[in-house]
Amino acid sequence: MCEGEIEFCINWKEVSRMSPQIEIQIIAVIVAVACALPGVFLVLRKMSMMSDSITHTILLGIVLAFFVTYDLSSPLLIAGAALMGVMTVWLTEMLSRTRLLAEDAAIGVVFPLLFSIAIILVTRYAGSVHLDTDSVLLGELAFAPFDRMVIGGKDIGAKAIYTTGILLLINLSAIIIFFKELKAATFDPMLAAVLGFSPALMHYGLMTLVSLTTVGAFQAVGSVLVVAFMIGPPVTAYLLTDDLKHMLILSGGIGAVNGILGYQAATMFDVSIAGSMAVVTGLVFLAVFIFAPRRGLIGSLLRRKTQKIEFAKTMLLFHLFNHESSAEEDSKAGVNTIPAHLHWTVEFTSKIIKLLEHEGYIKLSDGLTKLTDEGRSASIHNYNSLFSK
Repeated sequence: MCEGEIEFCINWKEVSRMSPQIEIQIIAVIVAVACALPGVFLVLRKMSMMSDSITHTILLGIVLAFFVTYDLSSPLLIAGAALMGVMTVWLTEMLSRTRLLAEDAAIGVVFPLLFSIAIILVTRYAGSVHLDTDSVLLGELAFAPFDRMVIGGKDIGAKAIYTTGILLLINLSAIIIFFKELKAATFDPMLAAVLGFSPALMHYGLMTLVSLTTVGAFQAVGSVLVVAFMIGPPVTAYLLTDDLKHMLILSGGIGAVNGILGYQAATMFDVSIAGSMAVVTGLVFLAVFIFAPRRGLIGSLLRRKTQKIEFAKTMLLFHLFNHESSAEEDSKAGVNTIPAHLHWTVEFTSKIIKLLEHEGYIKLSDGLTKLTDEGRSASIHNYNSLFSK
């Protein structure tokens, strides 16, 4: 090899092998998007807690499959975990269909039962095997780059990038192909049945997708972060849009940003990567919950305050219109008597009167509150609008 080519070869070797930091962030982004996509439908179906249940109970499927194969790399572990996830959903719904238990109570029975059985089996019969509950629950993204994908003697990157990437493609393909069916079964199961879609088939198909996502992701990030990514970004997106397609896109984008910011925070403060990502997911949701334009806490409070003021203005206009030119006008429309009749405080009454006076709907004359022509027209218009509905 000539000397002129040496620098090129060294640079190519550096480029072909990404740094562990970059690989960790890529894995986090892929997992976040893969979890967020089916998570959108869980949130819309009000089944958020089902993801928490599945992420724990699949451990039993992994343990049982391991006792059959005694091989932690066997694909049967994934199959066993996915089947256990679907069984968790089936058992939960079977209990809730009896109408003796609500769905949340059924989850509270099935989830601890299956998970506890898995823990007992692990601690009793698999103590010498690297199959511990801590790694399942918490995961450790920092170790993911050490498990390499080697093909033909060539290292092509962390194995988790490819496994989670395949998982993302499966979720994305399933949602694109069955988007109409999933949308109909989620928002109107009766309409879906009329159109020839089986709501039950769509439901269990979605639950299978959730189970596969959980199984494919928890080895790298742990079940706690899987739940955070599966519910956090969709709930955050739900506060920002009413459009399902936009919600799916936003959920994926928010999940990806949470993964990157979480890793940067973990590096900065030298803390758990998975824990940091979960915290960032919660903080991003909290920020959107408070500041979202339409559904945020501040926006809701301001809107309620505005609605209260507008309702009070309408009520005062009605009150003045009903008693205009009547024998009771002096006692009903007085600035000092209105608070007692409408059961308002003096300060609030003064505020409403000033607003209406400023808008030109009323005028004050010798301590009485009188309607202007604009105020009278507004009263008639509001009255007709109210009783024409």
